[in-house]
Amino acid sequence: MDAITGEIGVDCFPLTGDFLAGRLRQNLSFDDLNSIESLMETVEEHEDATRLLKRSDRTDRSTLLIEGYIFRTIESEGKRYIVDVHLPGDFVDLHGFALKRLDHNIDAAGKVRVGCVGHGTLHEVMRERPGVARAMWFATLLDAAIQRKWIQTLEQLDAPRRIAHLYAELHTRLELIGRGVTRALRTPFTQFDMADMCGVSAIHANRAVGKLRELGIAEIRRGDLYTNDWGALKRFSQFEPDYLYGTGSLKVKEDWD
Repeated sequence: MDAITGEIGVDCFPLTGDFLAGRLRQNLSFDDLNSIESLMETVEEHEDATRLLKRSDRTDRSTLLIEGYIFRTIESEGKRYIVDVHLPGDFVDLHGFALKRLDHNIDAAGKVRVGCVGHGTLHEVMRERPGVARAMWFATLLDAAIQRKWIQTLEQLDAPRRIAHLYAELHTRLELIGRGVTRALRTPFTQFDMADMCGVSAIHANRAVGKLRELGIAEIRRGDLYTNDWGALKRFSQFEPDYLYGTGSLKVKEDWD
């Protein structure tokens, strides 16, 4: 069967239906999507702050996030840095397939549900199904594009705009996987999480949240962001979604091959 028209998501593929949704997924064959779904050998649930993979520990499996949020974190001199946030449909440690040991930690942010695949199984399906191999490669490169944007925002934006940009990105990524939100974007993030994502102290993060409220752009309470105008928030944060490869000039086209 050739590439499918439209996207087949969680109704047909309850474990992997969000994988690359809104991007490359529409270009994968139904057989490839079946292969990706069948990769999930086990499903696990973890509580908030569970460390799924510790820096330098050898790993023989990779993990797909089914529900919840996951952080990539680096710890140095007693301080934590959050260098990426994962949403449903993301392979959170696909890098471990090639590297075996990561230079960062994989931590649950709130309760999570994940699917796991052994590297032996992953190696076999990637060898036998080029479409799946390309999808995994695409997913890894997409992670890199997001992390490059985070580096850019740390350099260019002040703290209120960094926090606004974070939520603008999450809003767009959720839309891409068909989980669009209207007024409230709910997360388990704490003030310390936002500080560690944006490279500021908790005090500065609190002031930045207050600035967004003063400007009438958004209000953040216990990690949940409320706004009546996502467009205004995205303009304020100078958010351009091209780097997510779901819209704009970098959107993956249906005839992409």
